Amino acid sequence: MLSEQEVTTPLADVPYSLRHACVSLWIKAGVDPVEEARRAGHSIAVLWRFYAKILRGQQHKANELIDAALDN
Repeated sequence: MLSEQEVTTPLADVPYSLRHACVSLWIKAGVDPVEEARRAGHSIAVLWRFYAKILRGQQHKANELIDAALDN
């Protein structure tokens, strides 16, 4: 339950704001998508449909991950 002060914040306006922020953070952090979907309680299809836009512009990070994997 939110406190009276928390209820007046913009985060309380949309019930899923914190959940969305959390899933978005997991994606940006590079958490495995299967694990993200499991923790969020939805399918991989839902994850990609609603959150794929967060990954736009991440080519540099993808290249770094690939380079790191090749170095091992």
